[in-house]
Amino acid sequence: MSYLKILVTGGAGFIGSSVIRFLINETSHQVVNLDKLTYAGNLESLKEVSTNPRYSFEQVDICNSDEVRRVLKEHQPDVIMHLAAESHVDRSIDGPGEFIQTNIIGTYTLLQESRKYWETLDDLKKQEFRFHHISTDEVYGSLSDNGVFTEDTSYDPSSPYSASKASSDHLVRAWYRTYGLPVIVTNCSNNYGPYQFPEKLIPLMILNAIKGKPLPVYGNGEQVRDWLYVDDHAQALYTVITEGKSGETYNIGGHNEKTNLQVVRTICEILDELVPNHPDNINHYDELITFVEDRPGHDYRYAIDASKIQSELGWAPKETFESGIRKTIEWYLGNQEWWQHVQDGTYRGERLGLTIGN
Repeated sequence: MSYLKILVTGGAGFIGSSVIRFLINETSHQVVNLDKLTYAGNLESLKEVSTNPRYSFEQVDICNSDEVRRVLKEHQPDVIMHLAAESHVDRSIDGPGEFIQTNIIGTYTLLQESRKYWETLDDLKKQEFRFHHISTDEVYGSLSDNGVFTEDTSYDPSSPYSASKASSDHLVRAWYRTYGLPVIVTNCSNNYGPYQFPEKLIPLMILNAIKGKPLPVYGNGEQVRDWLYVDDHAQALYTVITEGKSGETYNIGGHNEKTNLQVVRTICEILDELVPNHPDNINHYDELITFVEDRPGHDYRYAIDASKIQSELGWAPKETFESGIRKTIEWYLGNQEWWQHVQDGTYRGERLGLTIGN
């Protein structure tokens, strides 16, 4: 395969930075990171690749059409991997406007400028070009105890976040059907791993526990999620851009269904082993578990059928939840400087989005 120039939007975010580290460390492709650097964007997550000559960074808002157009013209990418998004359900409940702006208007702007750029390419480059839109399983809504999400599952989003992502998915497919822009859509389950912003469940629980702070669990903690280790996801996304077919959708899952309470208890058990010197107020970390009021529109269960990407493209996750969660905890314990820089006073280690319904 020839070397590609890959434009990654949202490359300073959690999943985006994992994708870029993979591309630089494991391939010979060139990478352009386009990121606005919002609160969850952190260039420290890319320190190890930042001086690589195949890596470059553009601080650009995807809603800024002039700047997006400039970047496309200057860098001439072969592939666009679109990960830039507001991504936290809780924040979308209290402030949906940013999610509409970034996830819908931003995706529209990026599609428009990508189409204009794509139309300037020669025939061979046009055929090889891909616009890869990275989305979430939350667009499908909620499952009961049985069943799984497939690529043909109808959309039924519950939160402002998932509704904005569903909207962006529809836009991407419309640009394929209307204008012929060669697109691929992927919908993934819950990601976890190193470098995740601590508002998300797993890093929040790890960091609160070692500080002896409460571990807030929504409702009864019985909500079920499929957990996907972020580096497995990065490899899946690379497989899709190199092996996937234009116009197709691929679901990416970890085959690891766990209730939120199971996840938190597993974290506590591993911390009991790795950090036996507990904070003064406890003997075991699970004593810190605190059940709090459930968030509005909280989906009960997500479960991904990832058989299509496995059978057609040959990808399957390498990490089990047990191996991935241990790696994740060990990373946070060994990288205190990274998360202390994140927790600079703007984020106080709380569950968010509880204003409505109190």
